[in-house]
Amino acid sequence: MIPIGKRTLALGSAAALLAVGGAIGTAESVQAASTTPTCQAGDLYLAVGQPQGAAGSFLYPVEFTNTSTHSCALRGYPGVAVLDVGHHQIGAPAARNGVPVSTVVLGPDRTAAATIRTNDPGVVPTCRATAAYVGVIPPASTTQLLIPFHLRVCGDFEISPVQTG
Repeated sequence: MIPIGKRTLALGSAAALLAVGGAIGTAESVQAASTTPTCQAGDLYLAVGQPQGAAGSFLYPVEFTNTSTHSCALRGYPGVAVLDVGHHQIGAPAARNGVPVSTVVLGPDRTAAATIRTNDPGVVPTCRATAAYVGVIPPASTTQLLIPFHLRVCGDFEISPVQTG
């Protein structure tokens, strides 16, 4: 895993770079109480997990770990884009995959994830330049967090909503 979090570069006004996107993982609860605050970028530690191959695609989990001392909620799709070493976006951001969203409540030290899907370059030979970073805007946030990660997007580039595992 390649981590990012409270000590990682955050870029403020990222709305122009990314559409809001989603996740897949393990969490405390699927139902959030109306009093549970939304997870803020400063509450989260982000990492890209090990890829898995599936029918001509690669799946990369984007893991959201709650590093705060309180429970917080994530609902929806994170914004996800790939960036070069100069933090310039490479191509369009990830498209939402259309999976219904639910609210995920993360207790302290709990993790949920979204899944990036792209094609295997052997199946779809049209690829972007290899990224130096994956830029992620958590659901309901405007702060982009950068995860140092070399990702090559080929063909489709999709993200799932935040989900429990």
